[in-house]
Amino acid sequence: MSSVVISGTGLYAPPSIITNEELVASFNAYVLRHNQENQAAIERGELTALKPSSCEFIEKASGIKQRHVVVKDGLLAIDRMMPLLPKRGEGELCYSAEMAVAAARQALAQAGRRAEEIDFVLCGASTSERPWPAVAIEIQKELGCVGFAFDMTVACATATFALSTACDAILSGMARKALVINPELMSPQINYRDRDSHFIFGDAATACLLEREEEATASPLYRILNRRLKTSFSYNIHSHCSFTTMAEPNLTFERFFAADQFFVQRGRKVFRELLPMICETVEGQLHDQHINIADIKRLWLHQANINMNNYVARQLLGREASREEAPVALDEYANAVSAGSIIAFHKYRDDLQPGDLGLICSFGAGYSIGSIVVRKVR
Repeated sequence: MSSVVISGTGLYAPPSIITNEELVASFNAYVLRHNQENQAAIERGELTALKPSSCEFIEKASGIKQRHVVVKDGLLAIDRMMPLLPKRGEGELCYSAEMAVAAARQALAQAGRRAEEIDFVLCGASTSERPWPAVAIEIQKELGCVGFAFDMTVACATATFALSTACDAILSGMARKALVINPELMSPQINYRDRDSHFIFGDAATACLLEREEEATASPLYRILNRRLKTSFSYNIHSHCSFTTMAEPNLTFERFFAADQFFVQRGRKVFRELLPMICETVEGQLHDQHINIADIKRLWLHQANINMNNYVARQLLGREASREEAPVALDEYANAVSAGSIIAFHKYRDDLQPGDLGLICSFGAGYSIGSIVVRKVR
């Protein structure tokens, strides 16, 4: 039976960067003004004073030091605290497609492939700029790919679910070469007035090119050995923002920009419920494939949060993991949502030797978990 390999990857991060220092200065200025304007209500006990943030708090809570954003203008202004994102016209690429195309071209170059050789484009991301037409089809047209294209989402686990879907398409004969692209435009969907989440996300796009092993000519080359996907419904990570929001009765500006229209996470519950599920899923996968965890040379984890990654790596390995074993990219890119595990794979795989095993694992809202075992071919 033919094997499917990842023969090329790409990464695009917007040039604009927001440091923790910048983010904290903006947030604390907002907090100071809010508390001053509402001092009387706070003293009467009708409102709770907002707490300021700090770089130390952010880094300890997440491991994040900075994040890339598509548009920085407006995001740090305390009267707005949202990016000023001009609407793109019909003749322009949407923001997600623009990021995706940049990452895809890197993957094509690395794999030594032309766009017209690609007959399946899968755009997998936690969010989309529009419900239709599919962003994947826009990407397909811009690159000059053939065949078919569609979008999918499984929140932060989308990258591994999309890789598995593309792998199935190739094995079934529906496609010969596939581009899996994860453009994450999260900066317009964050509540920058929320101390617990305003620092979490960044914008980035990744791409992976998949093809049959016997046709691949590139190096490095990673064979997909096994895939395991799991979902279990939970409301502990969610967003209510959608086109249905505009249809709500008695909609007001304040309601539209209420906290539950943005990213909402009950962090302690997520930590308590999702992390053991991740470890159980991966351990079961390795057991069924007769793979010893000691033979896994690299863990390319989701890059959601340094404490989550450390927990998963420690539980799987039975000890603390080194940065070589479980590399970290979120200090530079923050939580890039579904792109996170692929950022780690893209940046930290060239040093492995032929025959070495690695694990790409992403997880998030749903709950959703995707785990892929790969072996370096060359």
